Amino acid sequence: METRVTSTELAKGLSDILNRVRYRGERFVVERNGEPVAVLTPSVPTPGITLREVVIKLGDIPLPGDGFAEDLEAVQASQPRAEVPKWRS
Repeated sequence: METRVTSTELAKGLSDILNRVRYRGERFVVERNGEPVAVLTPSVPTPGITLREVVIKLGDIPLPGDGFAEDLEAVQASQPRAEVPKWRS
């Protein structure tokens, strides 16, 4: 996520902005007179999603209903065959 802030907004909210950078991994582009002059990013990469979080998210996804595979096959069968592009020699 990237947020644009003016130098005045940065000065007024420095503590909050630094917390957002550190703890949420947010990125800020600091502008002066409408032009970007600096970028605030975390000094270390923020960790991605954990395996536990992936499992939890996948557990919330319902399984496809009956006939799903047949629906996919019907959609695929209704598509025209892709033409192989001719390469210039």
